[in-house]
Amino acid sequence: MKFFEEKIFRFLMIVATLVVFGFVISIIWTIASRGWGAMSWDMITKLPGGGFYIGKEGGFLNAIVGSLYIVGASTILGLLISIPVVFYLNVYLKKKSKFAYIARLAYDILFGIPSIVYGAFGFTIMIYLGLRTSLAGGIIVITLLIIPIFIRSMDEIAREFPRDILDTTYSLGATRYESMRVVLRQIAPGIATATLLSVGRAIGDAAAVMFTAGYTDSIPTSLSQPAATLPLAVFFQLSSPVKEVQDRAYAAALVLTLIVLILSIAGRFITNRFSKNKLQ
Repeated sequence: MKFFEEKIFRFLMIVATLVVFGFVISIIWTIASRGWGAMSWDMITKLPGGGFYIGKEGGFLNAIVGSLYIVGASTILGLLISIPVVFYLNVYLKKKSKFAYIARLAYDILFGIPSIVYGAFGFTIMIYLGLRTSLAGGIIVITLLIIPIFIRSMDEIAREFPRDILDTTYSLGATRYESMRVVLRQIAPGIATATLLSVGRAIGDAAAVMFTAGYTDSIPTSLSQPAATLPLAVFFQLSSPVKEVQDRAYAAALVLTLIVLILSIAGRFITNRFSKNKLQ
């Protein structure tokens, strides 16, 4: 009987794995089959022309550059804010600190808030301050969106770090700064994983940047100018009744998917590299 149950559960696990894998393949195939025909060098190296949205010449370089601007800046800001928070919760505070418990609860709540709420919040603040949609607005809102992801991912790994090692470093006369270096070496794979998750969430988010970054057919040259993003490029082009423009939307989606795929592979490589160094 136990052997039969094991066979059943093993079969169900294999089926579940194949279903998930099938979803991934079907998504990539759908995007690639529709978008590859519209893909060209001009599509990723030129700005939209005057008749781009009715099927004429041009590309979506503005959306590619805008996405990289927002994701790059927000990732750096998110790391600069999140790493000190994680160190404070796990190095400076006691393991059962009430403040740490409340802080983690707050970050869990922020983690579960939909991105559209972040966008609406940012839009409300911008109206109150008399600001327009801009690259800076998109960066700030996306930073707020990914900070809970950073903190939650890194904190989970940092909490697994044995407190005995910290106590040992203190007993040997190490400073808190030196102890933080020990912790940083141990949670480095977690930082890489958190960065990967955050970048994937940031680059694919359309709701938050729709209200704050806006959209433009040009590349922003300052933080006060609006910026286009790939998710919004997909949305606007897919809404067009012109089939050629719709195919370009799938081409933009294909570029977005390839960027995420490259980041995922790079993240895996970095994580494995850190893990090997950790074991040495």
